[in-house]
Amino acid sequence: MNTSTNKTFVAGDEFELIQSATDYSLERDTNGWISGHFYHCELTSVFQPIFSLIQDKTMGHAAYIRSKSNGDAALSPWQIFSLASKDEQLVDLDRLCRAVHATNYYFNNTSKLDSLFVDVHPRLLESVKDDHGRAFENFLDLIGVRTSRVVIEIPAIVNRNWKLLQHVTANYRSRGYQIAADYSGARSDWMTELGSLYPDIVRIEASDLMRHEAIVPLVDTIHSFGASLLVRDIETSEQLAAARQADADYLQGNLLGKLTYAIEFIESQHLLKK
Repeated sequence: MNTSTNKTFVAGDEFELIQSATDYSLERDTNGWISGHFYHCELTSVFQPIFSLIQDKTMGHAAYIRSKSNGDAALSPWQIFSLASKDEQLVDLDRLCRAVHATNYYFNNTSKLDSLFVDVHPRLLESVKDDHGRAFENFLDLIGVRTSRVVIEIPAIVNRNWKLLQHVTANYRSRGYQIAADYSGARSDWMTELGSLYPDIVRIEASDLMRHEAIVPLVDTIHSFGASLLVRDIETSEQLAAARQADADYLQGNLLGKLTYAIEFIESQHLLKK
C-alpha cells in the first residue's frame, strides 16, 4: 500500500480564504492536515481506500470523523454526535465534518479523479426538510471540487422510511452527487423498488454477503438497474474470495486497507496476495 506523498497541501492564502468565507472553526497542522472544533472536541479525518476490481486500482476513499485526544480519552463518532442534542447543532456538526473531510481529501490526494465517500447522520436527513447537500455543494465550489466526485452514503436505517429515502436521494442527485444505498437484508422485491431510485452504488457488508442464500440474483438485480456493488467490512481472505466470486465491483475493508490519517492506495499486487 502506498501513501500519497503530495506535499503541496492547502496553500496559505487558500486556507485563509476558506476560513474567511465560512463559519467553520478550522486549523491546519504542520503536515497540512485539517481539523475542526466542536465544543471542546478537536475533530479530524481518517480515510479507508476503496478498490475497483474493474479499474484494478483504488477508486476512492471513505471518510470517518475522529476526535483527537490531548490527554483526555478520545470520543467515539457516536459520542461526538450525541453532543449535538439540538437539530441546529447537528446541522452545524455535520457541515463541519464534511468540510474537514473535503479539505483533507482533496488537498492531500495526488489523484484528481478519485471519489470521496461521506456518510450522513440519519437524524440530519429528517431534520433538514429540503435542499439536502446544498451547503456542502457551496463549500465544494469554494475549494473547486465538483459534487460528482462525492458519494453520499445513505444509512441503512433510512431504508425503513421509503418516502424519506426517495426524498433525500432525489435531493442529493439533483445537485450532482453520487448516491450509495445500503443493502440491509430486505426482501428481494425491495431491491427492485430501490432500482427505481437509480443509486450509483449499493453497499453490502461482507458478512451479509457470506450468509446470503441467493447472492447471484441479488447482484444481477443490482447490476440490472445500472448500479455497482460495493462489498465493505472485508476482514478475511474468505470474505474477499466471496466478494470476487459474487462479481463485486468495489472492495473495502481492513484486510485491504485500514483507517489512517493519510490518503493510502491499495496496490493490485497486494490484493492478489490476500
